[in-house]
Amino acid sequence: MKYYIIAGEASGDLHASNLVASLRALDSEAQFKGMGGDLMQQQGVNMVRHYRDMAYMGFIQVILHLRTILGIMREACRSIDTFHPDMVILVDYPSFNLKIAKYVHQHHPDIPVYYYIAPKLWAWKAWRLKAIKKNVDRVFSILPFEVEWFGSRGCQVDYIGNPCVDAVEGRNHKGETFESFSQRNGLTSSLPIIALLAGSRVQEIRQNLPAMLQAASTYPQFQLVIAGAPSIDASLYDEFTAGYNVKVVYGETYELLQQAYAAVVTSGTATLETALMQVPQVVVYYVSGGKPAYYILRSLIHVKYVSLVNLIAGREVVHELLSYEFTADNIRKYLAPLLQDGDRRSQMLADYRQIIEQLGTEPVSQRAAKDLLDTYRQRPQ
Repeated sequence: MKYYIIAGEASGDLHASNLVASLRALDSEAQFKGMGGDLMQQQGVNMVRHYRDMAYMGFIQVILHLRTILGIMREACRSIDTFHPDMVILVDYPSFNLKIAKYVHQHHPDIPVYYYIAPKLWAWKAWRLKAIKKNVDRVFSILPFEVEWFGSRGCQVDYIGNPCVDAVEGRNHKGETFESFSQRNGLTSSLPIIALLAGSRVQEIRQNLPAMLQAASTYPQFQLVIAGAPSIDASLYDEFTAGYNVKVVYGETYELLQQAYAAVVTSGTATLETALMQVPQVVVYYVSGGKPAYYILRSLIHVKYVSLVNLIAGREVVHELLSYEFTADNIRKYLAPLLQDGDRRSQMLADYRQIIEQLGTEPVSQRAAKDLLDTYRQRPQ
């Protein structure tokens, strides 16, 4: 069979690559084409574009690069026309992927479209649900509460577990000692680590990293290590790290978290990965515009929390610093209790264990691959 798969950022590339490997194990004649990153390419996906070419965030950035984005969309559509896959698999990234779903539905109605890692419409932009119902044949959910949300609104949906569990469990250097990790990455083995996860896009890093560094550098008894995003040039980090005693470690986010004592994390998939690695964290999310923008954002978001950790738990497990609350002083305030053995740190770790139990331990990419193939074979002809 032929599969066309699109992922638009680093986390999507990781989960898509695991799915590709599992599909290949079940389908010895599988052919893959699509858009994604280095990990998908390593699994044998014939890459039309790298996700770094599509990594624009926010209304202004999208408008400024609209010609480029539209050109990449046309390129994707042409490659689907030529490749004519048996199925299209979309991985998150709704602003791009929902337009691809519409194109496939209109021009290739014989090709089913499956959404793996559904867009978070329960949080905001619920109006996109209409496009999913019309142009997506089935949603494969990775969050337990999504099944009821999508299902009650008329979508065909299955919960398959969370792929972060697979990714964390299958990490490289599992069980590595602190000394070995430090030696490999030029760190000191005498100081515990505060990990800084500032995001995987240029704009995110520019917005988040300065306050993270300012806050975390308050604690000289710790060493600061930035999780370098694989698609980001080192020169970007150099802009912000001058004057700080900090290291950047590339392509080893899980390995870094495995050794970290605490972390400051940009809201997104990384918050859940940090919880699965059982690292106490403060979650941040930059929104420009101060208090007015914050209250506008809150009026648009339909959920109480933004981090996956709190959403899955249904309560505040990790503290979220959003918009005007995202300051170096506030990071210090909520990070400090996590840097010492005490009630706050112990409670967060206990809450993490409950979340891990809730998500389950079944290999997700294998289950997703099986469910995708079963759904394809059982579809109406």
